[in-house]
Amino acid sequence: MRKWQCAIGYRIFGGLRWGQMGDGHISSRDPFDPDHFWILGFGVPFREATIDALVKVSPEGDVVEGSLGINDAAYYIHSPVLAARPDAVCAAHTHTPYGTAFSALVEPFRAVSQESTAFVFNQSIFDDEELDIYSTEGGHRIGEAVGSTRLCFLRNHGMLTVGSTVAEAVGFFVMAERVAEVHIKAPLAKAISDEGAKKVGQILDDPWVGNATFEWLARDLVPDPSVVH
Repeated sequence: MRKWQCAIGYRIFGGLRWGQMGDGHISSRDPFDPDHFWILGFGVPFREATIDALVKVSPEGDVVEGSLGINDAAYYIHSPVLAARPDAVCAAHTHTPYGTAFSALVEPFRAVSQESTAFVFNQSIFDDEELDIYSTEGGHRIGEAVGSTRLCFLRNHGMLTVGSTVAEAVGFFVMAERVAEVHIKAPLAKAISDEGAKKVGQILDDPWVGNATFEWLARDLVPDPSVVH
């Protein structure tokens, strides 16, 4: 199921025209070797992702299953982040139009839309000028910045989400992009109060919402899920 969700997650990103320049990655922790993770092999377009195109990566960055190589930055980011978050099964990151733009502001989301309440009390910022992560040291710093949060803004770089399932991380990532769009298009938007945000957040700040969002996106953007097998 994890690998299937991972392949579908890439297809969702591809359907939204994200990752077209090879940027971004979705990881899926291996259930039997929890210090290993699966990721799409380097060079495979997101819209063509399949389970067979995923590769298993060791803590040392070696591909131990699969015939393709990997994006080095994917290893540098995902291995340390998943190590720092034993509760997480997945980390999702790619360079999106609004998430990347918003990350350059180096500030958190405000409660300016319904969807924003899923993040306003569950977000963090990686305030670091290492835009291209060159080593696992950078990844460890990201892991420290993420802490226990669902969403982390990588300064001038983009967004990263983590989840207890692949579907949760991907679903909330897409939702976060929509929240970033509201911030960029309505920079002077009046935010609702913390009290109001908490009331709505009681519903939206739930892992189920990320999983349900993934299911809706999959039905819309990957109508034939058998394509990933």
